[in-house]
Amino acid sequence: MGGAVRDLLLGRVPVELDFAFSGAMADFLAAHPDARPVGKSVRVCLWRGRECMPLRGGSLEADLLARDLTVNAMALDSRGLLRVHPQALADLRSRRLRPASPTALSDDPARVFRLARFAASWPDWQVDGEACAQMRALLPSALAAIPAERVGRELRKALAAPAPARFLETLAAGNALVPWFAELETARDIPAGPARWHKNSVLGHTARIMNLTAGDPLAVWMALCHDLGKIGTDPALLPHHYGHEQRGIALAQGLAERLRLPALFSKAGALAAAEHMKAGMLPRLRPGTRRDLLWRVHQAGLSAPFWRLADADSNSRVGTEALRQLAALLAVRLPPDWWGKGELSARKLRELHCRALTELPALPDPSA
Repeated sequence: MGGAVRDLLLGRVPVELDFAFSGAMADFLAAHPDARPVGKSVRVCLWRGRECMPLRGGSLEADLLARDLTVNAMALDSRGLLRVHPQALADLRSRRLRPASPTALSDDPARVFRLARFAASWPDWQVDGEACAQMRALLPSALAAIPAERVGRELRKALAAPAPARFLETLAAGNALVPWFAELETARDIPAGPARWHKNSVLGHTARIMNLTAGDPLAVWMALCHDLGKIGTDPALLPHHYGHEQRGIALAQGLAERLRLPALFSKAGALAAAEHMKAGMLPRLRPGTRRDLLWRVHQAGLSAPFWRLADADSNSRVGTEALRQLAALLAVRLPPDWWGKGELSARKLRELHCRALTELPALPDPSA
């Protein structure tokens, strides 16, 4: 049922197979003694490696109408015949994401984030106006009641999608950024910076950098977080955002915590907020400042996604130069007579690192 049938019709290999049965769960368990119930909020049982659940509404027709989207309201019956929602095939042909019923999103508000994730995963599909209307009709309290883990799970899937920014753009179109992504709602009305460098809002700039870093989910997350500090800029200073780097650290950490994301995301978001401006100026930094930035990013284990973000945000190839200079640092070895001296050892290593950067042949400024 559902997405597996949709994928078959699209010529894709289904990732998950769902099975449904008519009648009550008790009857199914009685007829299949080797099946066992699993889950809490949804009645599901596991039978011979298959997830099975009762048809919603007691019939296949009712179940299809109770699905989230028309293109997911499909099934193969016990005879192998295709059974679909009345609009499913037309929407599949036109690549349209349309709610399966007038109450599809209010029946389960978490579907809002699933819809946004589908939009990010399928860049050539259109989000139907009915979907936006249903999102706008939802109260923030309905979205706030969704378990954080469900929202975070959909976001993480969207971060790995081909057009990750469509996740936020779809939520914005449906006025559904609040409460989970309230910072981005605020970012809609704030200029990203002086017109010489930015021609859109903080949200628009964030979306652009997210798409430029697509292919590396952690880099996309860092792109989402890097300019969060701009929402706290004193309006009198706009379009400038002095000090937004430090303001963004707590906002990035707070967003990761709110969504129950792994600790690595909190660390990555904070690093992106704090250091992205220096990253774009790497070739022009003094050796000590350059070394400390390269080393902080390396020690965090985030060199690959961070420098990918830096490339996108600075519109340059600064990441290539950063990794070249980092390689020079990693080639340095602390002399044995400096081992085990605590802070003195650290200072000596930094001195040797700075010397290595000074002696490294210069290449053309990739950010120029």
